[in-house]
Amino acid sequence: MTKVFIINGGQHFAHSGGKFNETLVKWDKDFFTALNGFEIKTSNINDPYHPDEEVQKFVWADVIVYHTPVWWFGLPHKFKEYLDRVFTAGHRRGIYYSDGRKRENPAINYGTGGSMHGKSYMLTTTWNAPATAFTLPGEFFCETSVDDGVMFGFHHMNAFTGMEKIESFHFHDLEKNATPERIALYKKQYSAHLHNQFINTHNRYETENSFCRNQS
Repeated sequence: MTKVFIINGGQHFAHSGGKFNETLVKWDKDFFTALNGFEIKTSNINDPYHPDEEVQKFVWADVIVYHTPVWWFGLPHKFKEYLDRVFTAGHRRGIYYSDGRKRENPAINYGTGGSMHGKSYMLTTTWNAPATAFTLPGEFFCETSVDDGVMFGFHHMNAFTGMEKIESFHFHDLEKNATPERIALYKKQYSAHLHNQFINTHNRYETENSFCRNQS
């Protein structure tokens, strides 16, 4: 079974209740079932946690799924604190060993000291901003995608640990335009995304490996 660790980074703060991120975790649980070949663990940043126990969830997992809203073009502060505390606790304990450099030549190999090679991660983000703010000429984000712009550092954080990126999924216009129809469409699209990334991809891998084995 594929072991999946799901992190709900939807912080409860001010007018934000984190409801949509709770919905995402429910959608995950509907998909990442034992019948589909998955075993899951979850964490919610609003709940009490011990960093050492969270480190062990990262070490246990084959795949990490991060769900986060974007606040002022970054992570909620409680989610950032969670990552700071857990990744620091994971130094030489399964998340990363060093920054990868050697003292005899410190100018090269930065970012190669991760301990999570062979693992993957997937990011989802939720936005008030519409998708067109990232794609249309003259709009706010200058035709720069979420992954290449606001979340660029987040992806490098995970690369630092040695993990490989699974294609992200971003939910837009969820404050001024969070209609039932939009939520229903997103559920359908997200379910298709999960199926494509975790079922179709796995099946293609198995087929390719079977072919290679048959040729040997």
